Amino acid sequence: MVKSFLSFVKDIIRERKLIFELAKNDFKAKYAGSFLGVVWAFVQPLVTVLVMWFVFEKGFRSKPVDDVPFILWFVPAYIPWIFFSDMLASTTNCLYEYSYLVKKVKFRVSVLPIVKIMSATFVHLFFIAFIFAIYVIYGWPIGITSVQCIYYSAALIFFTVGLSWMLSALSVFFKDLTQLVNVVLQIGFWVTPIFWNDASLTPFVGKLLKLNPLYYIVRGYRDSFLYGVPFWQRVGTSTYFGILSIICFVVGALIFKRLRSHFADEL
Repeated sequence: MVKSFLSFVKDIIRERKLIFELAKNDFKAKYAGSFLGVVWAFVQPLVTVLVMWFVFEKGFRSKPVDDVPFILWFVPAYIPWIFFSDMLASTTNCLYEYSYLVKKVKFRVSVLPIVKIMSATFVHLFFIAFIFAIYVIYGWPIGITSVQCIYYSAALIFFTVGLSWMLSALSVFFKDLTQLVNVVLQIGFWVTPIFWNDASLTPFVGKLLKLNPLYYIVRGYRDSFLYGVPFWQRVGTSTYFGILSIICFVVGALIFKRLRSHFADEL
């Protein structure tokens, strides 16, 4: 089983050029024919940030969180969340979207979830630059730890790859899985520390919510941009997230490999 798994991963690495080209085409095709084209990829998150800024800073005049203006506290948590939700939502249904490629005998189907992840990464890179821009506009100091956002983005991608193999494979046989994932994402938004600070929680609830793997990523972004905490100081949560990511990667790869011979018959 180990040899089979390693062979599966090596095949993915060999197809890296194909993955990049397909990701570029996927990104362009997603908005082909619309008036604004790829601009739509950035509109919704930008509008959300603008609304949050207007409502909480200008409307409610919210007090700073940890002595940080609300929008500077909110954005580093919101950006990785939309990245994750975009990756998960798009990969779950990707085998249906590319069913014509799935049915090709020689095509390596396992690259399709990764294509969707890379397509979402193009947008995420823009929003990382957007975080830096907002901090510059506010005149907020940007420390060296801000470069850790690259590490946390890579960690989130690795975690999502395993989930995407698992969910995309299972969605072929369970048609309602896409809707279920959307519901879970809605719940996940509120159990992830995007709008709340764990300092306001009881110890029991705080420990419970820290089991959410996105807690590590969101807090990591805030550590990077706001608190200047290096990721290696988060030993406990880093270890937990790393073990969980490896488990998801291995289990996702094995499930995908086990089921892929049946994809063409079900699609």
